[in-house]
Amino acid sequence: MNDQNTEAEKKRKRKRRRLPGVTLTPTGLLLLLIVNSIVLLAFAWPLLRARGIIPAALGGWTITPTPSRTPVSSSTTAGGSAMQPSATVTLTPTATLTPTPIATLPSIGGPGGLFAEGLLILSLTDYGYTHIFAYQPQSLPLTRLTDGPWHDISPALSPSGDTVVFASQRDGQWDLYLLELATGIISRLTNTPEYESAPSWSPDGLWLVYEAYVDNNLELFIQHTDGLQDRLRLTFDGGADHSPAWSPRGRQIAFVSTRTGESEIWLADLDSPASDRFTNLSRSGLSIESHPAWSPDGSSLAWSSVKEGFQNIFIWQTDHPQEAPRYLGNGDWPIWSPSGNVLLTRLRTPNHTYLSGFSADGIGLSMAPISFLGEISGMTWGDVVLPWPLPDSMAAAADLTPIPLWESRITTSEDIPPGRYAAVELQEVDAPYPLMSDRVDEAFVSLREKISAEVGWDLLSSLDNAYVPLTTPLSPGMETDWLYTGRAFALNPLLANTGWMVMVREDYGPETYWRIYLRSRIQDGSIGQPLHELPWDMDARFSGDPSAYEEGGALFDKMPTGYWIDFTQLAIQYGWERLPALPSWIHFYPGSQFNKLAHPDGLDWDEAMLEFYPPEILLTPTPIPPATETPSAGLDSTAESSVA
Repeated sequence: MNDQNTEAEKKRKRKRRRLPGVTLTPTGLLLLLIVNSIVLLAFAWPLLRARGIIPAALGGWTITPTPSRTPVSSSTTAGGSAMQPSATVTLTPTATLTPTPIATLPSIGGPGGLFAEGLLILSLTDYGYTHIFAYQPQSLPLTRLTDGPWHDISPALSPSGDTVVFASQRDGQWDLYLLELATGIISRLTNTPEYESAPSWSPDGLWLVYEAYVDNNLELFIQHTDGLQDRLRLTFDGGADHSPAWSPRGRQIAFVSTRTGESEIWLADLDSPASDRFTNLSRSGLSIESHPAWSPDGSSLAWSSVKEGFQNIFIWQTDHPQEAPRYLGNGDWPIWSPSGNVLLTRLRTPNHTYLSGFSADGIGLSMAPISFLGEISGMTWGDVVLPWPLPDSMAAAADLTPIPLWESRITTSEDIPPGRYAAVELQEVDAPYPLMSDRVDEAFVSLREKISAEVGWDLLSSLDNAYVPLTTPLSPGMETDWLYTGRAFALNPLLANTGWMVMVREDYGPETYWRIYLRSRIQDGSIGQPLHELPWDMDARFSGDPSAYEEGGALFDKMPTGYWIDFTQLAIQYGWERLPALPSWIHFYPGSQFNKLAHPDGLDWDEAMLEFYPPEILLTPTPIPPATETPSAGLDSTAESSVA
């Protein structure tokens, strides 16, 4: 009995000794290692991303100016202010690094994803210039392929997918260049003094059709890709002919022409005699057409059409030419996927650019709009995979960190209440009040320098207005004008009468905006581009034409000659946004606001006013009618009611 108790006691002790320990099987040990690795990765992930070891997230890409504050000791006084500053804070817009390209193109949306095929090559405004980028909405971040202090526009991918032709003025004039994707080598194809752009390949890859500015007009030419043969001139009309697209079936070229007095889509049949070669496809007198694009099999032709303020994409079936074009969706620059199942399109708003997509069968929107900071100046989509690693020239462009366009230096002082900013005097600017908010004056100065360099003359040295004090009433309907905030300026409208500035009307729904073009001082083709859109003549309202009076003007009869700079596009890069015309602009010239730009920085008008004034300034006083004598009834009521 005692022996049994002793043995039981020993078992209980051994059991108690095992309780505190943990016995790990091989499976349990593996599970523990996996859990520990996940925890360590979670802590290390932010550090790896910050050091660039982990690549940026795949998908859409934008460059976002992010202010970073760096106090700098200074004794500089803010111009136009009696306050003595104690320091200056520098706000530096810093660019997000361009994502590093990846070796393969996996489809995040799955093998059957609508946007998983091929690669986009597009031209995008890039910190003061325009360059060529590669992009895949579902797998490849936007990757810069060219760089330099010049503009690269209108890329077109060869049928074989190994070469991109584009227009550039890197050598001082607009010519066509070839970029070999496998090597990164860029070679010059054309060498003429006139502007050449918007190339499109023949199906066999041996010829290019493109637009050229000759005889003060845009015309179409055909050039062999070896560059050794003389080019062939395709059009000779007095209207502007541009934006050609060569059919994959080989014998037709679609293009835009103003030969009827407005922009429409035309077709050139290369098998027909010159007298019967051209056909008007769109035949729409109430809309403006642009950017024709063929489907990969040549059975369909898409183009954009602007009518009554709406940007629309239409598709015309070449096998059923008598049928009316089919509406697809909203956009203004369509391109087809390599399979022909999807169309991507640029979608413009007054001050922003987006990339959107549709299924070609017309089901509807297939991709939510992706925002781009810069303006898209050409797109092409084809079956191509970038080499990895990238060739040296393209790798250097992809790794480049752009320099910010301006730095905002904020003057601080004990006399300036928190959240408020001083008014700074604009140097050598002729305006009623040459003042501007300390938050945006550097953006104005930087834009002024850029415009002077691009155009060749100092546009912003003379303004119709800059800051307007509250004691200065503006025209009716402008009670909440941005000029009161110190965040706006108005160009001298007299430039429109001298031929140095023209305005293109752009309607967005019920609102009207204006795109301003400036004539470059040097007209040798080294600066600016020919106009592709007919400007708006506001003075036509005084011509005696009833329709022009009712419309607030009319389109120019003919495209203005010469080379021009898109001032609106440049200003947007520096944060200056255009403003909509007032509803009364048709009969009230100042209400057009074509010459006015603002720098909101995401603020509404009330918030911008509070950077200058105390909150009480926004309180609207209740009007009190003046006291009047009430007439009394009587025989001589006039005398009784008179006021001494």
